Amino acid sequence: MQSRFVALVACAFAAVVASPAASAAQLSLAPTAPSGQTVTPAFEGWYRNADGTYSLSFGYFNRNASEVLAIPVGTDNFMAPGDSNQGQPTYFYPRRHWGVFAVRVPADFGEKRVTWTVKIRGKTYAIPGSLHRDWQIDALEGEAGSGNTPPEVTFDAGGPVARGPGGAMAAPRTATVGKAITLDVVAKDDGKKAGTARTGAPVMLDWFTHQGPAAATFGTPTSRLTPTGGTANTTVTFSTPGDYTLRVRASDSPLAVAGHAQCCWTNAFVNVRVTP
Repeated sequence: MQSRFVALVACAFAAVVASPAASAAQLSLAPTAPSGQTVTPAFEGWYRNADGTYSLSFGYFNRNASEVLAIPVGTDNFMAPGDSNQGQPTYFYPRRHWGVFAVRVPADFGEKRVTWTVKIRGKTYAIPGSLHRDWQIDALEGEAGSGNTPPEVTFDAGGPVARGPGGAMAAPRTATVGKAITLDVVAKDDGKKAGTARTGAPVMLDWFTHQGPAAATFGTPTSRLTPTGGTANTTVTFSTPGDYTLRVRASDSPLAVAGHAQCCWTNAFVNVRVTP
């Protein structure tokens, strides 16, 4: 299943709607500039959930080597049909990011599509997500060759457990501008690593500003846990009031190796309302 998906990764970018000049810029092997480039949304594939629904996994490719792009939800960053905000990021970190969020669709979704459109620097990119059989991925099952499964992540004992690209949402938090709050994360893993039968791969936790009026500042943006997981925390400080969504990614394999398979990391999200 995954080998067929790998062969079609290039097709996801080829399906992006853009101007002829933009199409040429989609080549990931083009020279990397630190800033001034665009970002392309990517459809990673779909997987079935235990309740019979499906999740459509999306990521992106920011062509910049260092520039973080901010594109608020609206006419330049929207999902369709339905709510223009279906969990997509408004902050795009440099280079390729796999499976950043997932759109859950009903069991009877059939041949419908959900399209993510991003407009940036005079160019428009749109990528549709569907349940086409060639795009099925084993995001929650054991990765071929190693049996590796994504870590389980939770923010609170007894709270929702996130597993896979779709993740889960923690209980909302509140904060005040300029005053740090602490976020605790618990991760549990099988200790396996993608692409090999060897065990002992550490679990890495990486924090991102997913949505919000300004980028948040993390005291510990990356944590390294034992191969079976553990507990970590970070502080986060906000410079601007408003509503934020923060994302933590727990991965047990390098995403450059495991990104195409969608097998080896979990997203978890927390909403924070920040007051002046």
